[in-house]
Amino acid sequence: MSAPALPHRTIGFWSATALVIASMLGTGVFTTSGFLLADLQSPWLVLLAWAIGGLVATLGALSYGALARHIPESGGEYLFLSRTLHPAAGYVAGWISLLVGFSAPLAAAANAFGEYTKDWFPALSPPMTGTILLTVLSAVHAWNVRHGTVAQNLAVLIKVVLIAAFITLGIARIPGAQAASTATFSLPAFAMSLVWISFSYAGWNAVIYLGGEVSNPERNLPRSLLTGTLVVTALYLAINAVFVLAVPAKVISGRLEVGRLVAEHLGGSAWANGATLLIALALVTSVSSLVMTGPRVYARMASDRYLPSWLAQKSGPPRAAIVFQFAIALVMLWTASYQSLLTFIGFTLSLSTAATVCGLIVTRRRLGASLPVPGWPWVPVAFVVVVLAMTALSISRAPLPSLAGFAVLGFGWVFWRFTGRR
Repeated sequence: MSAPALPHRTIGFWSATALVIASMLGTGVFTTSGFLLADLQSPWLVLLAWAIGGLVATLGALSYGALARHIPESGGEYLFLSRTLHPAAGYVAGWISLLVGFSAPLAAAANAFGEYTKDWFPALSPPMTGTILLTVLSAVHAWNVRHGTVAQNLAVLIKVVLIAAFITLGIARIPGAQAASTATFSLPAFAMSLVWISFSYAGWNAVIYLGGEVSNPERNLPRSLLTGTLVVTALYLAINAVFVLAVPAKVISGRLEVGRLVAEHLGGSAWANGATLLIALALVTSVSSLVMTGPRVYARMASDRYLPSWLAQKSGPPRAAIVFQFAIALVMLWTASYQSLLTFIGFTLSLSTAATVCGLIVTRRRLGASLPVPGWPWVPVAFVVVVLAMTALSISRAPLPSLAGFAVLGFGWVFWRFTGRR
């Protein structure tokens, strides 16, 4: 394999943490709890599911932090699995990243941005608005790494402040007493809820995709992973407490636009418009983070000769890979919807992260204490067990999206057999 180009390490701890927060704080938290409430029939079970989702993400962040300290380079699961298990596993993980990890969520977020802002831009269709957003952000991140991170950090700061303000105002409207739930607990339904929530938490591992551009990576990569995950978990629990406790269940049960519905119920049209602005900003930063991270995986695969060489990162941002991802996301934007991708993305990415942590376990057993892992062996083992149990139970609840996820894995293996091994 040829040695990849060595990028400048220009991303510091705060920028890396902001990337994790931006990647996690996307559209999922504003669109998922209505479906959870319809399935679980209890606001407390909904909050429990979000808490467990945060715990699983934290276990993953600790595990990935150990791997990132050991392999402080760009490439994400593709690189980790190639180094810890087998190049074929890394190739399949890169295939998942290309179709499921970045392009599909990028298209979903751009589509959601168009839907939420269609009243602001009546002359444009939602896909066209999403196309403009993709074009602008792809151009920004292809221009210069530093300019892209500065814009990202500023947008994340504004988003977190607005979310904190919404939480503060919303918590004050929660009634003092809540009726006890009489819902019957269903393990398959709860597992399916965790799969949906995993899409909202996806992004806790975002900074590993450009680990080669993070300064002092052995220190900053693990810290940014854990800090960003804990911050977002706290925000998710607080904002979902407002969603499911401050309004009657019938207001949001089974509905997609949870953020706007709750805001309108609590404060009328003024609050609803403010919530729309907040969600639009969340989507912008989510798209920005995906544009920033995904192309690093393709560039690394190209450097290792698993993708065409023109995608490799020569110097500066991986511009060819950014354009490549932009083109794939555009196709998905105009042919798919957010709802149809939700379970498929959560299921497939969960398997990819579980495989990566299995790679950590194998490597730790081989290297011993020279590879420090927080909470060894309980933290990585607990992550793998929970994720695999969650995905296995969800198959009975939603077999078709699960089969689609397995199909992606199968196609990735076929491509490895006929092209990757060369």
